[in-house]
Amino acid sequence: MKTGKEKHAGIVFSTEHGTMCPACNNPLAHCSCTRGTRPSKGDGTVRVSRETKGRKGKGVTIITGLPLDQEGLSHIAKKLKQKCATGGTIKEAAIELQGDHRDRVLEELKQQGYTVKRSGG
Repeated sequence: MKTGKEKHAGIVFSTEHGTMCPACNNPLAHCSCTRGTRPSKGDGTVRVSRETKGRKGKGVTIITGLPLDQEGLSHIAKKLKQKCATGGTIKEAAIELQGDHRDRVLEELKQQGYTVKRSGG
């Protein structure tokens, strides 16, 4: 017989509770493992790069190193998407914008007070 944790170990979505946290198996609204955690500052430099790998030749602008939580990243991503007039997403604490918008992103983040560096080619 399985215990409660083992029984729900692989649940990602529940029609009763909605999206489930993969770490603590609680509904995201009641997740106890991510509250109070602060993102690591790293070296304090925000890096802006362009990547095409795994995207069938389509380029995306990647912004990493922002010392913000998920809500802060969403806010910055929304502003950057509006500024660049493009779509985008947040994946693994990095903001991805469709297309090559490195110059605009660099200027916008510098205006907001971040130390920004262009990385990659």
